[in-house]
Amino acid sequence: MPVCEFIGSMFLVIAAVSPTILFLDVFDASIGLTVLADAIAVGFVLFALIEIFGPICTAYFNPVVSVSFALTRDLSWREAGRYSVFQILGGLSGIVLTHLMYYDRIHLLVTVSTIQRGVGAYLSEMLGTFILVLCILSLVHQRSTRISLVVGLLVAGMILATSSTMFANPMITIARVFTYADAGIQVFDAVIFIFLQFIAGIIAVFVWKKVIFQCACRV
Repeated sequence: MPVCEFIGSMFLVIAAVSPTILFLDVFDASIGLTVLADAIAVGFVLFALIEIFGPICTAYFNPVVSVSFALTRDLSWREAGRYSVFQILGGLSGIVLTHLMYYDRIHLLVTVSTIQRGVGAYLSEMLGTFILVLCILSLVHQRSTRISLVVGLLVAGMILATSSTMFANPMITIARVFTYADAGIQVFDAVIFIFLQFIAGIIAVFVWKKVIFQCACRV
């Protein structure tokens, strides 16, 4: 259901961006504490969102994941496109709502970020997206009952373990172009991030098909 993708994406963006405003701009916390808070918030919220929407819809909240399941033929390309559109719209709505929450302190609803990301962050995005897609494909086809927990922990852990703090999601990347928060990203870097995220997703599908899925079938 595309509506679920919209709502889930909206709250995922709120979880990813709001802590950076709350801790840095409101609490005057250190950047280290802010990243830790962001990882916890995203991990917890993502776990809850998958638990809420997983039983009734796809709960992908990520265009790369949607495309990955289209590549494995578990989802039609038409549905993957629809989901991606609703995910992006949900993400943009999440940015506006996040800014509204702090509007009494920072009088901005939408802006274009100027925060640059280094070359190391490009590799970081490929690694983060690769392991995320590989994890989701494997867990779904294993019919795991712990998908929400594992994905939530993986994303929280990779936020703390990657130099980009793991966007790994074109929807998140597009939304973060339009924030004044330190979680933002300039347009040029966002385009590169999105390109590399899709490349990493395709590689993850290939590795899953050629290695993990074939090994599982032999067991």
